[in-house]
Amino acid sequence: MAMKDITSELDKLENSIDSLEDALQPLISDLTEMSNELPLLDKAKMFALTAYAIESLLFSSLRLQNVDVKGHNVMTELKRVQQYFGKIKKVEEAQTPAQRTMTVNTEAATRILKADLGDDKNLKKKLEEKLAEERAKALLNSMQRTKRPAPESPSASSSGPEKKQKNSRRKSSGKNKS
Repeated sequence: MAMKDITSELDKLENSIDSLEDALQPLISDLTEMSNELPLLDKAKMFALTAYAIESLLFSSLRLQNVDVKGHNVMTELKRVQQYFGKIKKVEEAQTPAQRTMTVNTEAATRILKADLGDDKNLKKKLEEKLAEERAKALLNSMQRTKRPAPESPSASSSGPEKKQKNSRRKSSGKNKS
């Protein structure tokens, strides 16, 4: 009875492997054609993922055969592919901040526009107004960023009788430095 259960499970496994091979066949057969259409970073991702998938299948196959995989070459290959994933991730992270740090040199743009619009007084006047408006906005924003909340004044935080009690406590404890 145990033998029949194993054979049916092996048949299911064989069918699953066949369907997996069928699903992977288009990816593996046209890998170079598919990679030619991709940007360089995506191409690196695709090759790394393909290598990882193949190595993972080999690892699984060895594990099913009760082979000790800790010292096997499959483990070194899996680690190597994982290092490629790390390198790809570093490249992706390096690209993102570079795009964010790009700024417009407003002084140079202003000089170019002023030189180009020198003859047209109406446009030059509009440019000056726009520049003044932008400077005012920038000044306002910088003032709001550096503005600190004012500490509560003693008169605002305590009313008359409470203030007198605090002063009388100072005098009685000898901490008044007058």
